[in-house]
Formats: sequence, C-alpha cells, structure tokens
Amino acid sequence: MKIRNFAIIALFLLVSCTTSKKDDIDKNVDNLLSQMTLTEKIGQLCCPIGFNLYDDESYKTLIDTLPVGGFWAVFRADPWSQKTLETGPGPNKSRKIYNEMQHYAVEHTRLGIPIYFAEECPHGLMAVGASVYPTGLGMAATWDEELLYSLGDAIGLEAYSRGARFGYGPVLDIARDPRWSRVEETFGEDPYLSGTLGSAMIRGMQNYVGATVKHFAAYGIPEGGHNGAAAQTGTNKLMSDYLSSFEIAVKNGAKSIMTSYNAIDGVPCTSNSWLLKDVLREQWGFNGIVFSDLGSIWALHSTHKTAENQLVATAQAINAGVDIDLGASNYGTYLKEAVENGLVPMKNVDDAVRRVLRFKYEIGLFDDPYKTIKVHGRDGALGWAAAHHSVVLLKNDGILPLKRDVKSIAVIGPNADNMYNQLGDYTAPQDPDNIITVLEGIKNRAKPGTKIIYAKGCSVRDTNDADFESAIKAAKSADVTVLVVGGSSARDFKTSYESTGAAVVSDHISDMDCGEGYDRVSLELSGLQEDLIKEIAKLHKPLIIVYIEGRPLLKNTANEVANALLTAFYPGARGGGAIADIIFGNQNPAGRLPISQPRNTGQIPVYYSQPKPHDYVECESSPLFCFGHGLSYTKFEYSNLIVNKLDDTIEVSVDVKNIGDYHGDEVIQLYLRDEYATITPAEKLLKGFKRVFILSNETQHITFTIPTKNLEPGEFIIMVGASAEDIRLQEKIEI
Repeated sequence: MKIRNFAIIALFLLVSCTTSKKDDIDKNVDNLLSQMTLTEKIGQLCCPIGFNLYDDESYKTLIDTLPVGGFWAVFRADPWSQKTLETGPGPNKSRKIYNEMQHYAVEHTRLGIPIYFAEECPHGLMAVGASVYPTGLGMAATWDEELLYSLGDAIGLEAYSRGARFGYGPVLDIARDPRWSRVEETFGEDPYLSGTLGSAMIRGMQNYVGATVKHFAAYGIPEGGHNGAAAQTGTNKLMSDYLSSFEIAVKNGAKSIMTSYNAIDGVPCTSNSWLLKDVLREQWGFNGIVFSDLGSIWALHSTHKTAENQLVATAQAINAGVDIDLGASNYGTYLKEAVENGLVPMKNVDDAVRRVLRFKYEIGLFDDPYKTIKVHGRDGALGWAAAHHSVVLLKNDGILPLKRDVKSIAVIGPNADNMYNQLGDYTAPQDPDNIITVLEGIKNRAKPGTKIIYAKGCSVRDTNDADFESAIKAAKSADVTVLVVGGSSARDFKTSYESTGAAVVSDHISDMDCGEGYDRVSLELSGLQEDLIKEIAKLHKPLIIVYIEGRPLLKNTANEVANALLTAFYPGARGGGAIADIIFGNQNPAGRLPISQPRNTGQIPVYYSQPKPHDYVECESSPLFCFGHGLSYTKFEYSNLIVNKLDDTIEVSVDVKNIGDYHGDEVIQLYLRDEYATITPAEKLLKGFKRVFILSNETQHITFTIPTKNLEPGEFIIMVGASAEDIRLQEKIEI
C-alpha cells in the first residue's frame, strides 16, 4: 500500500510540475506579447534565408530594421547556396556564427528576444562536416523503427550542436508517382509505414530540436509528376491515404509542420483554412508551428492566381493558419499593411506570435540562448547500420553471397565509383575520405589477391559511349561483373536554380536525373545505361546488377539478365561499403521495398493497396517487385497464427522460424483487408511490421495489436507474411 501511495504522489508531483512549467511559459509569453509593437510581432513570424548573412553587415541592418524570429539555412552548403567544402562553415565556425548572430539579436534589440536557426535535416544535417545517412526511401527500406529513432537522435544532436533549434524533416509525403523529382525524400507509398517510421525519427530529433514535418499535404501525387503541380483527390482518399501519416506524426508530438507548394482540388495548401485549422488544429489537436515552404505564400499570387496581389496573398496565408513565412518575402513586406487595412485581424497575428514564443521558451532559448555543444564522429556505427539495413536484394539465383575464391571482379558502371551519386539531394559538399563507393567497398572486402578491374562504361545521362569498349573488355576478362547503374541527385555548380532552391532542367548534361526540380517523363534508365546492361549480358558471364537510385527505375532488362539484382535508394556515406558487405555475405540483406517497382511507366500509379486492376494489353497490372519485397540469404517459416479479439484491439501472434543456414533479420508484415465497407475498401492495408533478428534454426514468437476504434463492424481478413504479395498465413475475423 505504501509503495502504491508513493507512486500516486510521484505522479501527482510530475503532473503538477509539468502543469506549473506550462503555466509559467504561458505567463511569460503573454507578458512579452503585451510589450511588443506590431513590427516586433511581425518580425517573429519572419524566417529569412541565412546563408548569405553571417559574414555581412546586412544581418545587423536587418535585425535593426525588423527583429526577425529566426533564420533558415544559415549553415547550408551546396551549389544553390554557393558554399563549397572550403567556404561553407564547419562545426566550429558554425558555433561561432550562431553565437555572434544570437548575441546581436539578444543584446541589440529592444526586447532581447533570441532567434532560432532552422536547418535542413532530411537525412542528416545539410552542412559541411555533418553526417550523411540514406535518403528517405533508404531509411524506409530498413523497416526498422528503432534504427529510425537512433538516426533522428543523431541528426537532431548534430543540428543542435551548431545552434539549430528546428530540423526540417522528415518528409512524410505519400509518393504514388515516381516520376516526381522528390520521391527520394519520402518514406514511400504507404501512410502507416511512413507515419510510424517518421514518428520514430521525430521522437529522436526532438530530444534536441523541433522537427518540421514536410509537406502538408498531398504533395507526392502531382499531376504529370511535375513538382508542385496540383493534386486531384477526393476527401476520403485525402484523409485516409495522404493525411494519415501526418496525423500519426502530430499524435507523436511533432513541433512544427510545413505547407506544400501544391493545390488540392484547386485550393492552395498554403491558404487552405480547412486543412490548416479544421483538420490540423481542431481535429488533430496540433498546437505547434506552421511554416510556409520557401516562396509558397508568394506563389498564391504568382503561380496559383488565387490572390490578386501579394498583399492579399499575405492575408490569405496568415488567416488560413500559416504562422511563419519562410523566406520572409511576404510577412516582412506586406503583413503590417494587411493588418492596418483590416485584411488580417490582430488576433491571428497574436496567435501565431504566441506559438513562436512558446516554442522558444520550451526549447530553452530564453534560458540559455548561446548554448551549443561539441559532437565528435557519431555517424560511424550508425551510418553503417543504416546503410546495411537499407539495401534490398530483389533477385538472387544463388550467386550471392559471392564466393571468396573468385579470382577477378569487374566493377563497372556510372555509379560504381561516384561518391555524390550515392548521397542524394539535400546533401552538403563532402570530404572524399569520408565516403565509400561500391568500387572502394569491393576492394576493401575482396580476398587479398583478387583482381579488381574498373571501367565506368558510361555516364548516367550523357550519351557519350567512349568508355563502352573498356567496360566490355573488363567484363570479358573477369570471373564476375558487378554493374552499378541507376540515377543521381548530385547538384553541381553549372546547374541553374530557382529562387526556391529547386534545380532547373537545362541543356547542361550532368548525371542529375532526380532531386528537387528534376521530374521524369519516363522511369527508364537514362543515357546509355540500358545498352550497357545488354552488352555486358551478351557475354553470358556471372552478372550482379546494383541500382543506386532516387526513384524506382524500370528493371525489366536487369531482372531478365542478372544473376542477382539489388537496389539502394541513395544509401549514404557508407553505402558502397554496405553493398560490398552484402555481396560478399558479411551482412545478410533484409531491406524491404517501401515503394512498388513498376513494370512500365504507363502503370503509374501502381501501389499495393489499390483495388486489384485488370491487366493491360502490353503487360501485367502488378508491379515487377511489390511493396514489402526483399530477399535474404536464409529462409523463414511462418506458423501458428493466432487472432484474438479483445475489447478495443485485435491481438495477432505468429511464430517465425529461421530454417536456413544463415542468421538474419526478417521483416514480418501484418496486413488487414476490410471485406465490405461504406466506401470502397483497400485491397489490403499495412497495420503492423517488425524487423527481427533470428538465429539459424531459432523460432521467435511475434505479437501485434490492431486498434479497432476506427474499424467499421463487419468481416476482416488478417494477413501475415513477408511482403504485400507474399502472404503466408491469414484468418478471418468479425468485428
């Protein structure tokens, strides 16, 4: 009894302390707000670009004129920001810059309100000297919630160490059109997988910084695959498929959210009051901050044409619920006039400012505005784990793992030894010593004395075939060929960029065929890569094909001619080493596809949960490789499915035995199908997954729970298996 009483007292004290802290913050916010002029309030809602300010007196001029709430991309380094490995700020300089800028904001403004830094963190901090992990699709291919939490924690700490208080990421757009240039940033086609893994990353990041979830909403289904193009979807589909990943993230405590450039059924997301107020705040209870995307308020007039001028665009955005203007082009110029002319109620401004100030108190900026910490080399083991877990083995006729006694290996292809082609978009310039390409990985892992012959063969997009003959010659002379093809999101300094940072497609032919702004009309390999595959295949020698890609490119030819086929969605700094480890069997592959791999571009959209369509005249309607697919060097047996209906959940358990010779991970996937519903039900829906390490000949008992509060009464099929199409056991249940 005494123990129970102590527990009750401890819980009471914890709740009291939490409530007291919240009350104190609310009082501080209200007190500060009451002292602010309209100009000072507007400043808190402005987040200008920062990478060109820290070495310039213009920063002080800006703060003196409009004391802004924070800055975006102060540490960003890439061709758009024109910051190189040498000119971009590394960790020590970043901390110095942060403290100098913070000191001026606190000491030289009337109220001394500290600023925040918001930095890009989709797969690592986008700054010189920061860690680079797999892009979103690569992270999702791990199907590993615990790993995603660790990645979020590491990314958040690295951002915080330099002074950042917001980390932009993860990207939870549901990607149903792989022609779209930003598919690589997403967690794939499924809202449950995206929401679950994204929330794990958010929880990790928010140990240190506020996570900004992008892009709200339905940004991943643009008409024609064009970045920022309109999304056409009904309300039911919008809520169930394209908003539910964000809802999961909000329920897991995401601190901020970013609007998207697109419109849904003709209504721009940045001025959509129903989306930002009715759904996000009223239905989901979100009390965090809403950022615009860079220039998305400006686009209400310039692109969407729903506002006759920028003054009206400004009013539309803040009245709809956009708190912070990223780029500050609208709020900083037009918001004061909009308030004074009665277009914007003062309450809307005050509500937005309250949210910004509350975040600054919660994150500790008022307590210690200058706090930074030093972090040393955290990406090592974690970078390896992320890369290993993300590689997907699509096909294997038994050639893998490659025998150690192989005497010669030809390593060929445009992505075999190009470090930037394996890193993805939103990546800062890198020290080559920190990146391991596939060629380097194979050299490091091959048995001493093995002859490694390298030839590039061709580029990703360029049609110059000058190196074709050397590639064929290398393949002829080797016992086995590892051919590394795919795409690239590597920006360069010859490419032009829009004001939003998106790359502009031009006559300049780089390897870049993916990444923001590089939409595709086709999913075929670019340049001469398909020809290279066919020429190497004509030799009829052992062939391992590896795709390093940002979107699911077509793999029909590769699937026909390769003995083994792998894909890696930009696997990060350790990616080449991880691929080599899997080829040689140092690691047992267990990555799973987070997005379906089409047979033909004309199939799009093709995703596992759509009602099963009829076949086309030209090809099957099913994907070449389905959602959740991925092979292992061992085999797993499923048995003893038990389904129990409890008061408000369904409990599902299954035994999984490793019946092969290798230890390895299995990704157990739980799907549910509603037999009949008031609206057309999905073919099946992912409702649970677990990545589990199982020793050879070991059996593990796996348990899932499915909440029933949102399920209609009726019959449901519970399915457990190794992919959306590889269902091993199923049982019917009535609710």
